[in-house]
Amino acid sequence: MEKNENNDSSSSKLKKYIKNLFNFSQYSVKTILFIILFVALVVFSLFILYYNYFVDTTFVYIIIAEWFVNPIYELQFWGIFLFIGVMAIQGLLVPIPSEIVLLSTGMIWGWLFGGIMGIFGSMAASLLCFYISRKGGRPLAKKFVGESGLDFADKMIKKYGIKAIIVSRFIPFISFDVISYASGLVDIDVKKYSIGTLIGSIFRAFFYSIWGALLGFTPPIDISDVGKIKAQSGVFNAILLVVLAILFVMFVLFYLISKRHEKKNR
Repeated sequence: MEKNENNDSSSSKLKKYIKNLFNFSQYSVKTILFIILFVALVVFSLFILYYNYFVDTTFVYIIIAEWFVNPIYELQFWGIFLFIGVMAIQGLLVPIPSEIVLLSTGMIWGWLFGGIMGIFGSMAASLLCFYISRKGGRPLAKKFVGESGLDFADKMIKKYGIKAIIVSRFIPFISFDVISYASGLVDIDVKKYSIGTLIGSIFRAFFYSIWGALLGFTPPIDISDVGKIKAQSGVFNAILLVVLAILFVMFVLFYLISKRHEKKNR
């Protein structure tokens, strides 16, 4: 009898959670559209990742080479504007993290000019992700991370302010896009966010541009050379996997710390 009551209780809790998860009536139409866009991009990104690692391991690298590295290299001066545009929208797609794009700056322009361009591109990407997250990300994040997690991030930003942004940008192996989205979810002034991002992006941009230059994948990349493309794709996919693993670990740590914070405040 007691077992049945427990099962009924668990079932009712699950139904309540699902109902709350998909209850968008409390949000504006604009916010709902942002949520739909965010979910669609996540699903699309996961599909691309599956296809790249289990169907065609050269898929994403060829896209980067054919649609990004080679066109920017061939456009010369005008390629700068294409790069900034690509950097601005790459934050919307998980399979192409900013770290990978920053590596390409060293391949295209060398470490010095590539680093400078990486700073400009990083600012464009960070502001776009920040804006999208602030306009529509919080309601969705509350469903998956919980209000306590966001409260914890709010307090961290309030306590350390611009220092938290600078440090998170400065460390090369902390995912850039995750910080951009998270900053949009917490209470931080856009001016302070921009200044912190600019200062912290300097070391990060040059770190990846130097690394990209040292890889030796100089444009134009010949995608018809199957053997070379497979070898280069192997290196690219390994780097991509490391970046995605760091992103996942960051999310798990943030979730665990926020839950611990919630228990302490009870």
